[in-house]
Amino acid sequence: MLVFSPTVLSVQQQEPLAPFTETLPNSVVKIEMIPIRGGKVRIGEKVVEVKPFWMAQTETPWEAFDLYLASGDPSPPYDQTEFGPDAVARPSKTYILPDMGWGHNGFPAINVSFTTVEMYCRWLSAATSKKYRVPTEAEWELACRAGVEGEWKMEQDALDKAVWHKGNSFGVTHPIGKKAPNAWGLYDVLGNVGEWATDLEGKPVLCGGAYSDKASEISPAQRRVWTPKWQEHDPQLPKSRWWLSNGPFVGFRLVCEPS
Repeated sequence: MLVFSPTVLSVQQQEPLAPFTETLPNSVVKIEMIPIRGGKVRIGEKVVEVKPFWMAQTETPWEAFDLYLASGDPSPPYDQTEFGPDAVARPSKTYILPDMGWGHNGFPAINVSFTTVEMYCRWLSAATSKKYRVPTEAEWELACRAGVEGEWKMEQDALDKAVWHKGNSFGVTHPIGKKAPNAWGLYDVLGNVGEWATDLEGKPVLCGGAYSDKASEISPAQRRVWTPKWQEHDPQLPKSRWWLSNGPFVGFRLVCEPS
């Protein structure tokens, strides 16, 4: 686990975007998209200017992910093909029970690699004619802090009300949206599952902590990067590029760019 010291320097005072509801293709599954103000975020020595965008109110639940899995043929087992920028592929079948038996509809999708999430975003973008993706690290930081500039501090009582962590999760994920939202209406942005983002170099990074982390470890500054341990018990050779056999703490949340 990595802890950086990102800081929100400023936040736009007025909200230039309106919320909207995305109904997923050929379904009644809906995703509520919340407008996020722009601002400036310091990450390391770099100051990043963030333009306004939309972020999903919750982590992506299984019922939204299952539509993607059912939308086309899965990739062949052990598929290690390099995909073009517009290609949409689907995960090969997994030997594990992806939801760990903890719960499906209403629970966050877990054990998903960054490649799988990238393909999900391509599929949804093509189906809706909108630009869906994972957030940048700076966008995620801005949304998570919800207007808090400078030093971050969260009292234990507030943390318990808003976050699933090791002290209250009983070692499993929980249905999305059951804890208190942050000031901008985002649920579970800390805890429950970590959320894929891209760092300043465009590389995958997992943000926000998870149900398995101690409360004292969870903050907007918390980051993880993939290690072989995330697939330690995957018997396949080569290891799956789609599923993380030891990644039940890994999920994702959607972002949509204004056109």
